[in-house]
Amino acid sequence: MQHEREHTLKAFDQDLDRLRALISEMGGLAEHAIGEAMRCLVERDVAGARRIVQDDKKLDALEIETERRVVQLIALRAPMAGDLRDSVAALKISGVVERIGDYAKNIARRVPELQDVGHLEPLSLLPEMARIATHMVHDVLDAFVNRDAEAAVKVAERDQALDDFYDSIFRTLLTFMMEKPNNISHATQLLFVAKNLERVGDHATNIAEMVYYAATGGQMTERLEKAGAL
Repeated sequence: MQHEREHTLKAFDQDLDRLRALISEMGGLAEHAIGEAMRCLVERDVAGARRIVQDDKKLDALEIETERRVVQLIALRAPMAGDLRDSVAALKISGVVERIGDYAKNIARRVPELQDVGHLEPLSLLPEMARIATHMVHDVLDAFVNRDAEAAVKVAERDQALDDFYDSIFRTLLTFMMEKPNNISHATQLLFVAKNLERVGDHATNIAEMVYYAATGGQMTERLEKAGAL
């Protein structure tokens, strides 16, 4: 009986490890898509932007596969307590990562709108914002794989810096539009890009909250309130 229980626990751990690997793969694709979308935007690479839109189907397929595995795991293993939280977190996180991929796709779709536009000074600010956002995604998914609640908290705390970056870019773009009304439509495209990057940070924070709950059973907001961060 003891041997059978140990075998079941080992099989469950292997199932969870496969889920974590799937989500890590999704995260890698999403990070790459954001980086490529920004490269295409800066270089006006319309063909590359089209590839990003097409490649989003890979993320969609991985989300479906993750959902299938989670449902199967819960049905066959009937996990309890922390194991159940891990399983549900994997299901939710896969959906959020898929949406992060959608933001990369949205950025790529802006590229054709700017392909014939000359130098746009505010564009130089966006790659750094993208770097911050993708690092948040990378680090929060590492926290999920490692069940590291404190690492998740640190990611959530970085979201304010990204919000501040967005506010700064927003003001810069408004000034740019007022000074050069002919560039209003182009600046609006950049504003959409900045908003998409800001939403990536929001989603990374959402994942951080899920990771914290899965690892501790508590709410991150309560942890941040005690620390005086809220």
